[in-house]
Amino acid sequence: MRASPEHSDEELLRLTVAGDADAFAALYRRRQAGIYRFALQMCGSEGIAEDVTQEVFMTLVRESQLFDPTRGALASYLYGVARNQVLRRLEKERHFVALADEETTEDGRARASNVSAHMADAADDPLAELARSELIETVRGAVLALPAHYREVVVLCELHELSYAEAATVLGCAVGTVRSRLHRARALLVERLREVRPHGDERGAATDFDPLRCFA
Repeated sequence: MRASPEHSDEELLRLTVAGDADAFAALYRRRQAGIYRFALQMCGSEGIAEDVTQEVFMTLVRESQLFDPTRGALASYLYGVARNQVLRRLEKERHFVALADEETTEDGRARASNVSAHMADAADDPLAELARSELIETVRGAVLALPAHYREVVVLCELHELSYAEAATVLGCAVGTVRSRLHRARALLVERLREVRPHGDERGAATDFDPLRCFA
């Protein structure tokens, strides 16, 4: 049986294990971009994200027997491998990301200051242009500054739109833990980004500010 676009991830993996190079190529093309984006959003370094992506698929080929379809989809397994690889790399290269720092970084404050004027101009019209590219960079920096256990639930659930159950499978924790971490992570993001909001907040105009809508 040859690989085709209709094959599931699990079928492509079985073909890969049987020696079908086309099946591996198809699986890689299907999942590579998502794994790379996850790694990049977790670490902020393109170099680390590229290395992690390659290692994820090399690990899949070397240790395919570790994938257990009864515990979740192959995509969730790949995210889990990527997560472990990223966390190991960040332990070695902490200068790429501020881990578990409850204070906003100087760099983050600088980016916030750069966009605040643009956002102030849009205060009376929530649909006005909000200097989107600069705002996205500010939110991305705030996500990277979250402690790792909060950052990963934001990336998985908000940016990659995994369900709580899927994220719990990736992280090896309970669904309730994912839910509570995501709630806390969103609160931290709003707190970190509050300074980019115009002072008009005092009038009650921006109480529903959702920083992650920037990625929509």
